[in-house]
Amino acid sequence: MLRQGRDRLLHWLFEASLAIKGVLTSAEALAGLGLLLAPNPLIARFVFWVTHFEIAEDPTDTLATWTLRAVAQFPIGTQHFYAIYLLAHGGLKLTMVLLLWRKVVWAYPASMVVLAGFVLYQTFEFFHAGSPFLLILALFDLVMIGLVWQEWRALRDKAPPTLSPA
Repeated sequence: MLRQGRDRLLHWLFEASLAIKGVLTSAEALAGLGLLLAPNPLIARFVFWVTHFEIAEDPTDTLATWTLRAVAQFPIGTQHFYAIYLLAHGGLKLTMVLLLWRKVVWAYPASMVVLAGFVLYQTFEFFHAGSPFLLILALFDLVMIGLVWQEWRALRDKAPPTLSPA
């Protein structure tokens, strides 16, 4: 009885993490598409419009001034790099989420490998750049690997036995 409740909770966590991952990766892929299609000056005007109220209210606002400085040094080559990166990263993870949602059996181990690759990259970048956000993403992906593993085991346990050739 206790194991059944734990399994239900883990399945619910798996489904919830897929939903969260699906929303975040969709936004990521759409941001990449937006960066790819939007002209560079339009992005600069948009960032100025978003930050100018905050700067008018508090000229020392760290996030707003950092954002304005960053967009001032945002050449088209960098914009295209981020566009392709976000499209590929978001698209790959969204594909993974959709395959897991449809319970495609081979997607479980493949997703764990993809997530492990992201964890390694995020950890490397954390030690390189020091961003705690990357560490949080890596931890979320590690939890996701554990949930995918648990869900894959549960799916295999429910599968009817296959006949092996005699």
